[in-house]
Amino acid sequence: MVKTLSSLLLCLLVPACSALTLPEAARQQVGVTVEYDPAYVSLDYPGGDVPQDRGVCTDVVIRALRLLHLDLQQAVHEDMKAHFSAYPQLWGLKSPDKNIDHRRVPNLQTYFTRRGWKLPVSKNPADYRPGDLVTCIVAGKLPHIMVVSDRRAEDGTPLIIHNIGSGTQEEDCLFAFPLTGHYRPAL
Repeated sequence: MVKTLSSLLLCLLVPACSALTLPEAARQQVGVTVEYDPAYVSLDYPGGDVPQDRGVCTDVVIRALRLLHLDLQQAVHEDMKAHFSAYPQLWGLKSPDKNIDHRRVPNLQTYFTRRGWKLPVSKNPADYRPGDLVTCIVAGKLPHIMVVSDRRAEDGTPLIIHNIGSGTQEEDCLFAFPLTGHYRPAL
């Protein structure tokens, strides 16, 4: 079982953790989460996490929201237990799996929609606010999720914070891939 105290330690080191914005919480992973690692890992529950130095795109969102007092592992698991048939049946599971369900983009899309966070997808940069969550398809088939930053590119397009293969990065690629979802967390 893997469990880190990194989120708790960050809260002890960062004054007023609850005052963090989602982009600030996500940005704390830049330079810390340096590997892309999609391995299935058995996690403690609730509050389980893969080692802080690794993860995938969903782990950026999971860790950032956990700093804002929303444990996606627990929230998605509980919603899937109660409404399993509402979630994508892409992995051949017969019941929820607390170790991986929250780390899958299609499950997060379903959970966010069920929470009422879904917004229209557009190509207008002004429609995307800091802290919004955006999903897309990479390489024509790989679901991906990104956090909209509070920083902007020279042309005014919001930067995004994500892990697309080289660890957590903040960069200008909001519209680099076909967008599939836009969500505004109500925290």
